[in-house]
Amino acid sequence: SVGATANTLMAAVLTPGTTIIRGAAHEPEIVDLAEYLKKMGACIEGEGTSKIKIEGVEKLRGVEHSVVPDRIEAGTYMTAAAITRGQLTLTRMIPAHLSSLIAKLKLAGVKIVENAESVTVSAKGTLLAVPIETAVYPGFPTDLQAQWMSLMTVVDGISYITERVFENRFMHVPELQRMGADITIRGNIAAVKGVVGLSGAQVMVSDLR
Repeated sequence: SVGATANTLMAAVLTPGTTIIRGAAHEPEIVDLAEYLKKMGACIEGEGTSKIKIEGVEKLRGVEHSVVPDRIEAGTYMTAAAITRGQLTLTRMIPAHLSSLIAKLKLAGVKIVENAESVTVSAKGTLLAVPIETAVYPGFPTDLQAQWMSLMTVVDGISYITERVFENRFMHVPELQRMGADITIRGNIAAVKGVVGLSGAQVMVSDLR
């Protein structure tokens, strides 16, 4: 859990003694938080791995820090460009944080040009169905699963989307079906058969996605 790791990390930096977090989240947001806390005087080792060691300190100092770009927001825009068969350049983002999404987009036929802090997405013509399995970082993010499914509803072929991070992460499926999507769910796997296009419908948002 990213949230559990972050909260434990923040609590531990001012707790006397040694704290060890086992099974810690590997996400870039945890690494960024640790870097921020270390600038403030915290003593942290192992961020970005499954074991983080923290030695408590008496106090922290004020510093300036730029928060790491939101990879889920960036991935959402990239996927939106593919859905609309458009072209989009995103700046002030870190492509390396979205390596799993970028690899899948390329397999689907999306053209992507990467630079150190920007990416250009171009999706013209026919796109192909590509399966995904969500996983902890650096695997495919569960927070991009709904966006990927939306893309797969309008490509050629059948894709299989396997959710391995959270239960009940297919609440968006009935809403896509109202718009004409062809989706079948069995357990934690959704089979998505691409259609020519979706149509407008009255839908309900029951989840963050």
